[in-house]
Amino acid sequence: MNSDSDLQIAGDILAVQHLLQPAREHPATVADFVGLARSIAADRAQWAHLVQYDTTSRWYHRLRTGPGYEVWLLSWVPGQGSGLHDHGLSSGVLTVLDGELTERGEQASRSLAAGAQRVFAPGYVHEVVNDSLEPAVSLHIYYPGLTEMPMRGAGVPHAECQGRSPAERDILPA
Repeated sequence: MNSDSDLQIAGDILAVQHLLQPAREHPATVADFVGLARSIAADRAQWAHLVQYDTTSRWYHRLRTGPGYEVWLLSWVPGQGSGLHDHGLSSGVLTVLDGELTERGEQASRSLAAGAQRVFAPGYVHEVVNDSLEPAVSLHIYYPGLTEMPMRGAGVPHAECQGRSPAERDILPA
């Protein structure tokens, strides 16, 4: 008995079905989205057969959508990168499935090996690059779904990108 609490539960709490919260059909919290990414990563049969590598441009495939979110699968051959960008109003989870990627942010650079995850908020500026000698695969979940990806950096001021509509720019997940 815990003497710090006046609450005691007698019997089997699992037998009282009306007290249990129903399982969520779709993710709703950051932890839910991280969990979704981990479960997809663990189930290679769900994504491995879809991966393609393209030496001329980054390959990407929308794996799944749900209410207010999208799941993207991306491949990266050595040397390919996203360019410095943010994700507009979308938050996200980046999970490295195979290989190794480098994430460069405004403050730091970090190496992300298979299994590594990064969670980011709207407006987070970064670049993802395959600096290794082997191909890499990553999973990206965006919530809400990706509607813009303003490019940053040399020759592309943020305000200029923000003023363009999605129809006026390529929206590539990264």
